[in-house]
Amino acid sequence: MSDSITIVHARGRRLAKTVRADGEIEGYDSAKTVDLFEAEIADLEALEAVLCRFEHRRDCCVVRGGIADPSRVKGVRRLLYPDSETGDEPTLREMPRQWLALDFDTLPLPAGIKPEDLIGCGRVAIESLPLEFLRVRTIVQATASHGLKPGARLRLWYWLDRPVCGDELKYWLRAAPVDPKIFGAAQAIYTSAPLFLPGSFDPLPTRISVIPGDLAVAAPTPDRLKPPPRPKVVFNHFHNRDPDGRAIEGIVRSVAAAANGNRNAALYWGSCRMAELIALHAIDQETARSLLEDAAAAAGLPPNEAAATVRSGLRHG
Repeated sequence: MSDSITIVHARGRRLAKTVRADGEIEGYDSAKTVDLFEAEIADLEALEAVLCRFEHRRDCCVVRGGIADPSRVKGVRRLLYPDSETGDEPTLREMPRQWLALDFDTLPLPAGIKPEDLIGCGRVAIESLPLEFLRVRTIVQATASHGLKPGARLRLWYWLDRPVCGDELKYWLRAAPVDPKIFGAAQAIYTSAPLFLPGSFDPLPTRISVIPGDLAVAAPTPDRLKPPPRPKVVFNHFHNRDPDGRAIEGIVRSVAAAANGNRNAALYWGSCRMAELIALHAIDQETARSLLEDAAAAAGLPPNEAAATVRSGLRHG
């Protein structure tokens, strides 16, 4: 069974971090509109070829989602939901994928494992994953900060024996130290190596390596990856009780429908309210963060900006 991967091309924008001579790392450019196209891949070897091809394309990244409308792929926004304010229609749709990317950030390394040893770092990361990932062929890719900041900062790529959707991945890997944002259909997955300006240098001899093993990860059956029914929520904010979980849905709707000029404020408010629900054990922090960031994407906020606002609201709420 073949699959495809959606390429995002931001013409004239930099979708790679920049390392200056003084060691400072500059973030990604903001790209309001992009071009979308798909690359067909049949297995992990084909996926590796795509990653090597785009390792130095600093105006490109990838997303999990599929193209919603092949006639609208030039100069479009990365939207999973309609924008109620502008009327822009979705350009991406949820798509089960056989390929899988897992992000590890600041994973501690044992003594003797150096950042330039990608295979060794990858094996450390694999030990934190479910048993299905052991002894399976793995592409180990250094993310932009690996070797420049402490710990292992890696992306592991796999091929699954069946297509799996984002929600299934969030449930399957809920206990693993991976970033669940990467499972979102519109979330940018940055594939380019950093740009090293004159006076700086890349500490890594290579940024992509492969650990040999079985060809595919045996994904659990769909019934095993179906989350249990959500527990009833008791929400006491303003002395209101909400036993059916309407509070969570209301927060998400309010954030997603926020008007331009009020989006960050609405997201911060929603994050503070979610923090109260977390304190009541009505929802876990990772699920709350994922819901808030998806709602922010629907409202049109850039992912990095939304993630920072959510972190602040959950911390101070």
